[in-house]
Amino acid sequence: MPLSDKARGLSLVLLFLLVVQVPLSIVFWGAWVSAETDVDGLEVKVEPGGGVRATAHPLFPAKPDIVHALLADYTHWPDLFEVRMRVAALNIHDGIATVDLRIEHPLMPGEHRLVTESRILPNGGLVTDLKGGDFKRYHRVWILEQAGAGNQTRGQFELVVEVESMVPDWLVAIAMRQELEAHFRIVKQKALEYFNR
Repeated sequence: MPLSDKARGLSLVLLFLLVVQVPLSIVFWGAWVSAETDVDGLEVKVEPGGGVRATAHPLFPAKPDIVHALLADYTHWPDLFEVRMRVAALNIHDGIATVDLRIEHPLMPGEHRLVTESRILPNGGLVTDLKGGDFKRYHRVWILEQAGAGNQTRGQFELVVEVESMVPDWLVAIAMRQELEAHFRIVKQKALEYFNR
């Protein structure tokens, strides 16, 4: 191989490292820093059988009924996330809300469909399960308990997601951590705004 071909090959390897490896290092560094400074107890792990599980216990600056109202306002769900999504259809019948969401995510090109059924638990929490769309699994539970002097809410949160995609679960886990941190922050802001009205 002539020297110029070796130099060209080395240049391509270096370009690959700069384009792929450096951004991944930044993502991993950001995930590590987030894990160190997380006040919501957020844990995101890849499931051994596939998919990703997240658990957390965020503290919201409002009473449980306010937080519950925000989380059960299905029409405005997209307002609680930074990821672009829209409600394509909503049907509430016998206390069960069927929500057809269309999600645009940077990890997965195009628009993806998530159809879920949500119901209120006897203790006032919410459970949401997969009904259809482009996901293999989706199960989310919110338990809301009064905290502090009665004007705060401690949430117990669990989410299990498996996406119908070629994207590896470890990358989904990194993205999920960032999205949930943003989600909790937005819900806290909206709860505080509602509380201060």
